[in-house]
Amino acid sequence: MIGFTLPEIRRLLTKLILRVADTAEHIWHWSPFRRRRQHQARLSHYKRRGYPLTELPLQY
Repeated sequence: MIGFTLPEIRRLLTKLILRVADTAEHIWHWSPFRRRRQHQARLSHYKRRGYPLTELPLQY
């Protein structure tokens, strides 16, 4: 997976502190989902442009 970004950390902390209409479980599950999708998008981007794919394991 893609590493945490500063905006993502800021969003997680803000959501957890303010608890804006989301449960804590939803907030914590959003981050891995987002990073997994970014990883898939990165692989698709490279594949479309013809770069050799070296499937990197997801980083947990």
